[in-house]
Amino acid sequence: MRRVSAVLASGVIVLAACGGGGSDVSTNTTNGTTKDTPESTETATTEAADFDIAQVEQSVVKIAAEGTFVDPEIGEQRNSAGVGSGVIISDDGLVVTNNHVVRGAALLRVFLAGENEPVNAKVVGVSECSDLAIIQLDDGDYTPLDYRTDDVTPGLDVYAAGFPASDANTIEDVDYTLTRGIVSSTTASGETSWASVDEVIEHDARIRGGNSGGPLIDEQGRIVAINYAGIDASDQNYAISATDARAIIEELATGNDIDSIGVNGEAVNDGEGISGIWVASVDSGSPADTAGVEPGDIITRLEGLDLAMDGTMSDYCDVIRTKGAEATMSMEVLRFATEEVYEGQLNGTPLELSFSFAQEFADEVAVGDDPAVADETYGGFVSISDDSGSITVSVPAEWADINGAPNPEFGPSVYAAPILDSFLNTFDTPGVIIEATGMRGTADIDTTLDELDLSDQCTYVGRSPYADVLYSGSLDEYSNCGGTSTSIFVVAVTPEDGSFLARLLIQAVAPRDLGAADEIFATFVASP
Repeated sequence: MRRVSAVLASGVIVLAACGGGGSDVSTNTTNGTTKDTPESTETATTEAADFDIAQVEQSVVKIAAEGTFVDPEIGEQRNSAGVGSGVIISDDGLVVTNNHVVRGAALLRVFLAGENEPVNAKVVGVSECSDLAIIQLDDGDYTPLDYRTDDVTPGLDVYAAGFPASDANTIEDVDYTLTRGIVSSTTASGETSWASVDEVIEHDARIRGGNSGGPLIDEQGRIVAINYAGIDASDQNYAISATDARAIIEELATGNDIDSIGVNGEAVNDGEGISGIWVASVDSGSPADTAGVEPGDIITRLEGLDLAMDGTMSDYCDVIRTKGAEATMSMEVLRFATEEVYEGQLNGTPLELSFSFAQEFADEVAVGDDPAVADETYGGFVSISDDSGSITVSVPAEWADINGAPNPEFGPSVYAAPILDSFLNTFDTPGVIIEATGMRGTADIDTTLDELDLSDQCTYVGRSPYADVLYSGSLDEYSNCGGTSTSIFVVAVTPEDGSFLARLLIQAVAPRDLGAADEIFATFVASP
């Protein structure tokens, strides 16, 4: 398990969207900038004689999504409300919007043009990876827009319609706007931290927070694309092409979700080893909910693949698209609030707490006379390797005395401690020894542990099975080493394919050394 308690405090988790900080990219839901200036807003008619662009307002809706969400920087937001936009596509009230506008909301209130009172709506179908959703309005008489069927090329005049968040005091005060621009590109990358679309339309019809889900239209009021993102600083705005979206929209309208496991998620990466899909909320009854995923979790691995290493949803969505959202998939989750790692399956075995030295042995390493010692953690970790490069692992930065020479009787090895001599000859200094060999396998685990018998210096507690997401084997626990409160753990493990055997010795002098042990096992890789 990785030590992550300082990540939020230092604000180093990188966010690309969802109204969060850390990036200039906005998904254009809540937390938008002020309204567009008259110079950038077009509310007059187009030059086309046969259509009044102002009529589009009758088909664009304001969506207030309310619920409880967990933000990685702010924390839990109870009964929080955000604003987005949508466009009516059928006379019986089907509306297209973005997944990130409605996913995980407890209730939706939808405002129509000229109406002060909202109508109720329900979610019909969503696609996490394509960032599209269909909602159904209550019975009424609605004015839909048609799709543009002509080619979309750079230079095409377009308008962005929607409800950008501004300095309005309430969601009810957020006004409808229409901005004009041209299509800049039809092949911009759609890989972001909250969606995975191969190509999207880039345009300069200015959009802001709250425009998400609203339409990008041509001069005849036909839907060209669905707006979903913008970069304020460079006035670059992005929309999902209607040509690409229509097949997905038609499937969602039948009530089927696409590429969705039931989370309102966003890719995060702190640059220090923690990456994955941050879960802001979970749909009740979804595969994620059934597996035990909770708001505030980070899905770090899916089918053994590390997620969001590049800060996007690409890998996460590729796995879901390859396997199918209904398939049984292995999953690892970091419960950020408690620093616990859970393992299990989507559509299979529910999540269970993974092995953790910090959890398992917290009461067995003494804190002395200072209770504050129990809460101490290491300030940071660094990656080290043995002389041959066969072993890599992260250890506390304070363990800067390192020896990577091989053990001639075993194989590649690396030692690390604050002071190696003290670690090797006393029980007063924490440290680690890692050895690996390709000449031994699963059958040699007990023999490998028996070779390192410390019962003449410590109290032998016993041998127990050990397993984590990568390795399995056995663990010997020793306590009261040399008459001190120091504990020593010796673990012999092999990977699933049995390609090598590794032996790790960890000397824990204080509780924070157990956290170091979790980091060591979370990052240890060998290829002897």
